[in-house]
Amino acid sequence: MAYDGFPKETVAFLRAIDRNNTKNWFEDHRSDYDKYWLEPAREFVEAVSARLQKIAPVVADPRVNGSIFRINRDVRFSKDKTPYKNHLDFWFWEGERRRAVTGFYMRIGPKNLGVGAGSHSLRKEHLTTYRDRVVDREAGVALAKAVKSVERAGFPVSGEHYKTVPRGYEPANEVQVRLLRHNALWCGTNVPIPEQLYSRDIVSHVIATWRKLAPIHRWLATNVQDS
Repeated sequence: MAYDGFPKETVAFLRAIDRNNTKNWFEDHRSDYDKYWLEPAREFVEAVSARLQKIAPVVADPRVNGSIFRINRDVRFSKDKTPYKNHLDFWFWEGERRRAVTGFYMRIGPKNLGVGAGSHSLRKEHLTTYRDRVVDREAGVALAKAVKSVERAGFPVSGEHYKTVPRGYEPANEVQVRLLRHNALWCGTNVPIPEQLYSRDIVSHVIATWRKLAPIHRWLATNVQDS
């Protein structure tokens, strides 16, 4: 069966739930969730899988809590008690999902499309490994090249958090100074919903972007993620 992209009702559903974020509203529109959120999400994962795996050996699991993030929010520790997300998130990773440090992601929101790669949060043990690798002679040079490649392609590399270099590290250059101030490392784009979303061209669109962002993912997978 040919893949034809997301129906426009997917974004309409996200905009509607943004305005009506209650359990009663959701239950009244559960058929829309199934038809315009869940089914298109599964079809997208299946459509993009083979081409993405040519970029990196990632897992593409067309299930909720696999490559599709659940729509329910975890409100246990949040002041915001709205029960549902107003976006649709995808995640493709290497190895075991719960141990993955990095991957490729996509987010469809009410107004924007985000496409990216890398890690938005490094756990303590991975942050230590990341810092050690930043100042490592070979790994540090490889990271500098990855950052340069992604930035030359027009994408910012994000994750800088600290104002100073952590104690115990002696950076060899300004690139290492900058990267040691990170507590995460990711890159990507967030743009108004493009027309490609509603056609089969969305696959080529995101694959082209992920290919340009892949150097950051590859570096993290090689140097930081547990083997």
